[in-house]
Amino acid sequence: MEPNPVVKGSLTTIILKLLEDNGRMYGYEMTKAVRESTANKMSITEAALYPALHKLVEDGLLTTTSEKVDGRIRKYYALTKQGKKETQSKIQALKEALESVQLILNPKLSNG
Repeated sequence: MEPNPVVKGSLTTIILKLLEDNGRMYGYEMTKAVRESTANKMSITEAALYPALHKLVEDGLLTTTSEKVDGRIRKYYALTKQGKKETQSKIQALKEALESVQLILNPKLSNG
């Protein structure tokens, strides 16, 4: 599957929205959720996901907890209070950007 440029540009928003909807998740669970919710039309690679998660933790938008599952340590991510606020802002900004792109791709929609 070829990398989707929309995913790359909106990865932070996608992560925040997943966590808003699911409470807490671990990395693989996020990649699986994106594939499943888009019927495999969109995917997030671990190479893109984990640096984004680490940045969100550094920025104070996510918190982590670790648990032992089947003999392995699994790191879960969840929104902080600041992360919850930022999620709504990022979702709104992405919606507006997508609406603008839609107007460019379908100029007839903006003419009336």
